[in-house]
Amino acid sequence: MNTESVLGWLEAMGVPNAMVSVGAEADDRWCLVREEVDGATGWEVFWREHGNRYDWARFNSEQVACFYLFGRLTWTQALRGVIGPVDTTSTPAKGTPAQG
Repeated sequence: MNTESVLGWLEAMGVPNAMVSVGAEADDRWCLVREEVDGATGWEVFWREHGNRYDWARFNSEQVACFYLFGRLTWTQALRGVIGPVDTTSTPAKGTPAQG
């Protein structure tokens, strides 16, 4: 997962596109931006509101930052009841293909 694919993955999980901004800061959204600090490139994830950053986290890896954002917002969707566990009665044990 990277910044080019994360929005698609979030949309697939029911997270509205208007809730996320990738590559730029925007108020009332979760933001994922690339930042240079003291010559080191990093990826920052945070909620932005009234120009301030909340729940801020910084990562050295684009992939790790994307998975962090994905996990955080997917968890929120699960708490809201938008998504949930699959029906385990129709899922083969240990993910093995069904024998036909």
